[in-house]
Amino acid sequence: MSNSRKTSTKTSATERMRVAREQAERADRVRRRVVVGAASVALLAIVGGVAFAVSGSSGSSGSAANGPLVVPANAGGTDGTVITYGKADAPHTLEIYEDFRCPFCEQLETTTGTAIQQLADAGTYKIEYHLATFLDNNLGGKGSRTALAAAGAALNEGVDKFKAFHDVLYKNQPDERTDGFGDTNKILDLAGRVPGLKTDAFVKAVQDGTYAPWAAKVNEEFNKSDVTGTPTVKLDGKKLDVLTGGKAVSPEQFTAMVKQVTG
Repeated sequence: MSNSRKTSTKTSATERMRVAREQAERADRVRRRVVVGAASVALLAIVGGVAFAVSGSSGSSGSAANGPLVVPANAGGTDGTVITYGKADAPHTLEIYEDFRCPFCEQLETTTGTAIQQLADAGTYKIEYHLATFLDNNLGGKGSRTALAAAGAALNEGVDKFKAFHDVLYKNQPDERTDGFGDTNKILDLAGRVPGLKTDAFVKAVQDGTYAPWAAKVNEEFNKSDVTGTPTVKLDGKKLDVLTGGKAVSPEQFTAMVKQVTG
């Protein structure tokens, strides 16, 4: 066997070992809670030609996130990382997992969000919001973190203020690749559309990033869940298929799914 053939064989074997090692490392990252925004990745693959998948450790970065942990008033769940909307004694619980930059979350909220809220207001269930910031790592920027920290400031003003601000953010969501929510001036401008929200305390909290460490904690809890993409909706632990063919279900379809679970 010639030296050149030996070298080629050795190189081929080395390449296979390298590929196998990279595959093993990727699998390990998945096991360590890789959060993949499946719906968002699908969209990006279509409109951007690129798919992103990053570790669930996508917390907040920057000095603000390293400050003291301040939990907003009205927060609940583990370490104050869950936001509950609706009647506390509602017989059922609807869990919603979202990222403010997720375009499919925007589609769900703007298509079916009113029906989701109406059922909560009627006492059918209470809503528990579990929010994430993984798209900042997928796409770059800080829009998810900035929006979530601002949502914490809104929650501190009241659950109703949070819900109204949450809805305004989704109705005015910029292209997820532009990081529009990373601009606090944009966030404050949108907050002005919620009557009574822009108090001096709210504005200062947004500008100072008071709830950035809390937003990081909220994202950490999201990463501990079994959710791998947003939006994910569960009713009493049962996952509801709120996206069909990449499109949000209609209000009527959603209501029918709820009735199937609640009886």
